[in-house]
Parts: sequence; structure tokens; C-alpha cells
Amino acid sequence: MINVQSNFNTVIMLSFQGETENAIEQTNYQWLMFYPCLYFFAMWDAYKDADGKNSPLMFLPFVFSAYFVTVGVIYSSTFKINNVLLGPIWFPILCLPIGLLIGIVIKKIILYKIENSN
Repeated sequence: MINVQSNFNTVIMLSFQGETENAIEQTNYQWLMFYPCLYFFAMWDAYKDADGKNSPLMFLPFVFSAYFVTVGVIYSSTFKINNVLLGPIWFPILCLPIGLLIGIVIKKIILYKIENSN
């Protein structure tokens, strides 16, 4: 529903074709802002249900990734890098590694403090 209501597939297609202004016009930002939270929740849920090890605070990188990608969506229609407007697909993607890195660092800091407080 979010995918259809936000026109996400059309926006992806236009962004890949370099039609950033048209992609911005087609984007329903009220719906698109839900997408990162839903997407990263689904990834976290799949990760925790997988047979991998259950790491404490592993949700933090997913939470911060969703937050930074959502902020990227919010500013994607106006934010420029080197005078280039990246739009609603490319700018949020560039925000992802920042959120992921911050989430990992905060997780490690908290776990370090917990381990050294005993």
C-alpha cells in the first residue's frame, strides 16, 4: 500500500533515468516517509528471526538507519550536493551509511559501558 500510494516504483524509474525533477513531482512524501521505517523494521525482524547469534542492542543500527533515511526523504527535494539535486531515491540512499555507522558506534559504546560497569 505504501509503495503504491507514494508512487515509489515510478519515482525509482524516473530517478534511474536521471529525471530527478520529475521524480520529485511524482513523489507523495506523506506516504514515502513511512517506507524507511517499515523497510528497516522488516530487515531487523528477519535478522532477529534468522539462525544467527542474538546480539544485544542489535536493533540500534536498524533504528538509526531508518531515522537517517527518513530525514533524507524529508530533505531530498531541496538538498543539493555540489549543486546537484539527488532527489527522493539517491539522497536517502546516501544517508543510509551515516545512520548505520552511528547505530553501530552507539551500540558498541553502550555495550562497552555495560561490560566495564561490572
